[in-house]
Amino acid sequence: MRKQYWYVIITYVIMQLSSIAGVPLLLYFGVGEAESKETAISIASGYWAVISFTFAFFLVLYFMRADMKPSYDRERASVPSAILWSIGGFFLALFAQGIAANIELRLFGIEMGSENTRRIVEIVKLTPSLILVTSIIGPILEELIFRKIIFGTLYKKYNFVIAATVSSLLFAVVHMELEHLLLYSTMGFVFAFLYVKTKRIMVPIFAHVMMNTFVIMIQTFFADQIEEIIRQSEQMQWIFWGLMK
Repeated sequence: MRKQYWYVIITYVIMQLSSIAGVPLLLYFGVGEAESKETAISIASGYWAVISFTFAFFLVLYFMRADMKPSYDRERASVPSAILWSIGGFFLALFAQGIAANIELRLFGIEMGSENTRRIVEIVKLTPSLILVTSIIGPILEELIFRKIIFGTLYKKYNFVIAATVSSLLFAVVHMELEHLLLYSTMGFVFAFLYVKTKRIMVPIFAHVMMNTFVIMIQTFFADQIEEIIRQSEQMQWIFWGLMK
C-alpha cells in the first residue's frame, strides 16, 4: 500500500476518535449551554463532526492529490456512461439495502431501521450544518478509504469477492452497528461493483452521496408523514386480521 494511503487511513481513524476530546472541549467553551445536558452534548457532537470531518476531508484530498491527476485509461467508463451508472447505482444500492433489511428481519429478527441513522437525524435537526457531513463529506471519505484504498489495494492481489468482502466488512464495522452487518456489507458490495464496472471512483461516490442525501432528507423532513403511514398500515393489518377471524 502506498505511503500516502496510510496517512489517509490514520487521518480517518484520528478523526473518528477525535470526538472523545472534541465534544467536551466544545461543551467547555459553552456550546449548547442554554440547553439540557443531553441536548447540549448532541449539539456539540454535531458541530464537532462538522469541524473534524471538514478538516480530515481537506487533509485527505492533500494526501491523495497524486490520484486526482487526469487519467487516460481507455477501460474507464465514458462521462455519460459514468453518470448513468451513478444514477443507476443509487437505485441499485437502495434495492440491495431493501433486500438485506428484509433478510435481517425475516431470518434474524432484526428490526428494520438504523439507530445510528435515527441518532444522526436527531442531531441534524439541532445542527443543520451536519447535513454537509452526512450527505457529502462522509460518503466521499468512505468511498476514498474503503473502495479506492482498501478495496483497490486488495483487488490488485485477490479476486473481487475477497477484496469486496474484506473492505465491505470493515465499512460495516466502522458504522458501529454490528446487528446490521449484512446491511452495510451489502451496500459495500454494490459500491465496490460500481467502482470495478466503471473504473471511476466518482461513480460510487456519487451513488453513495445520493443515497445518504435521500435517506437523511426523507427521515428529517418527512419523518412524521412516514410514521403516520406506518401507523395507518398497522391499523389496516389489525382490521384485516379481525375480519379474517
